[in-house]
Amino acid sequence: MKRVKCTVSYDGSRFAGYQVQPGQRTVQQEIEKALAALHKGRPVKTAASGRTDAGVHAMGQVIHFDTDLSIPETSWPAALNSLLPGDISVSKAAYADPAFHARYSVKEKEYRYRIYFSHVRSPFKHRYALRVWYSLDIEAMEAAAETVLGTHDFTSFCSAKTEVEDKIRTLKEIRFLQQDDELVICFKGNGFLYNMVRILTGTLLEIGSGKRDPGEMREILEKRNRIYAGKTAPPEGLYLWKVSY
Repeated sequence: MKRVKCTVSYDGSRFAGYQVQPGQRTVQQEIEKALAALHKGRPVKTAASGRTDAGVHAMGQVIHFDTDLSIPETSWPAALNSLLPGDISVSKAAYADPAFHARYSVKEKEYRYRIYFSHVRSPFKHRYALRVWYSLDIEAMEAAAETVLGTHDFTSFCSAKTEVEDKIRTLKEIRFLQQDDELVICFKGNGFLYNMVRILTGTLLEIGSGKRDPGEMREILEKRNRIYAGKTAPPEGLYLWKVSY
């Protein structure tokens, strides 16, 4: 048996999330369906770097699976893409060490949240970015972001529904990229809690719009209570951008 590592991108707008769910269309379900077809009906289980919610996209999701097929590693993307729907694509594949694990071997992840400024909804962007119709104070958002960098307990920026007990994470970088009518907020860290990026984004947007002071960001972090943070930003603007090992 050989372990295959794949980089996968997908448009999450028509999926109920990454992970298999009964009666729902999911990314994992479609990938495992394609793998079963390649393996003549035999089920092949996959593991991913992490789950993404309904409506969330990926440019650099990483998965692995084990196979007994003798396919050259450079041929795996074409083999899988020929069987996958158009909203999923395998961009890279390689044989990995048997000890490699798509989830447990992760060293760093990067998420990006995409925003566009317009008074009118764009039919070409509304599934792929959050529309904002008011101006944002980017300097205030940058100042607030600086206060949460480093290793902290991010309970305040985590969904109350999470079952994870250890909420300490290291947030290495938050960057703001502006181009034309768009703003992209980039988050890099050693790992992220459930809805962490979307709650951070929602809070930063409230600061950028003047509803909150930048100094509140550290106060929210220190209170370790979800009720003090901002609203959870919608899923359509979020992308799992890159996973590093």
